[in-house]
Amino acid sequence: MSATGLPFDDIRALIAQMPTPDMRARHDARHRQEELTKPSGSLGRLEDIAEWMASWQGRAPSVNRPVVAVFAANHGIAAKGVSAYPPEVTQAMVENFAAGGAAINQICASFDLGLKVFDLALDYPTDDISEGPAFSEKDCAATMAFGMECLADQPDLLCIGEMGIGNTAVAAALFAALFGGTAADWVGPGTGHDAAGLERKRAVVQQAIDLHRPHFGNPLEVLRRLGGREIAAMCGAILGARMQRVPVIVDGYVATAAAAVLQALDPSALDHCLFGHVSAEPGHQAALARMGKVPLLALGMRLGEGTGAALAAAMVKAAVACHNGMATFAQAQVPNRD
Repeated sequence: MSATGLPFDDIRALIAQMPTPDMRARHDARHRQEELTKPSGSLGRLEDIAEWMASWQGRAPSVNRPVVAVFAANHGIAAKGVSAYPPEVTQAMVENFAAGGAAINQICASFDLGLKVFDLALDYPTDDISEGPAFSEKDCAATMAFGMECLADQPDLLCIGEMGIGNTAVAAALFAALFGGTAADWVGPGTGHDAAGLERKRAVVQQAIDLHRPHFGNPLEVLRRLGGREIAAMCGAILGARMQRVPVIVDGYVATAAAAVLQALDPSALDHCLFGHVSAEPGHQAALARMGKVPLLALGMRLGEGTGAALAAAMVKAAVACHNGMATFAQAQVPNRD
């Protein structure tokens, strides 16, 4: 606990102590890229990714212990009909993850990625954000700390994702609080609302925006008022990864909302993050543009579960494999440029 006794001050203290990239390691990786059997820059972003990995790992990049962490939570706002599915689906999907039956299970198996699923008190939804704060500062900070537990096994690449009925509505409210605009600017169909459902969702999110507007200048207060447990846990996971110099891949619309809270606290807070994909949720592209982030993939996905981040992890693994496994011009006895 901080000297002031305020839980969020502990988070602010971590933000102030964030490590920076190892530029020597990045320089060494760039030098190796220039010696590999290819024209300079011909692997495009794969080269940038290998150098980025090296800069955060402080050595030649490697991906030996990649993990996808999926955080599951329920939201009081779901009772207002902001999703096409009932809240019980969250628990059912967590059980599906455990049984190996979800899309994320198949993607992780395809690319040899570890998978951890965190049940964040599904029987106790956060409070309805259209009527009051989602939870207390103490509970929000504790949930952020819990999110850091996904790093307990010391992964060398962390992908974050989520599951939570109603959480695209929550994410939309967060984006409006952080970037401005109305519910209509940020609310999309989520799991597949019809026109009437979309209007109902926008009205509820606008009510939440109007209620909490006086607090929009404080990102952590925005998180605890408009967020949810999975979003707070993802914030904690991203911050914990930064403190341990673990590169992160952020998934879709909801995961990006968690990341946006940290960027609002410090513009450099996401330098150790890649954004796996741009989802089909209309507000995601706008959010990424506001954050100055270019996603790796654009596949029209809108599932969540960390699926886009996991697919992007395959690209990161390929980038690292090329960086480490390719022969140099000297090794292959291939003539280089004069």
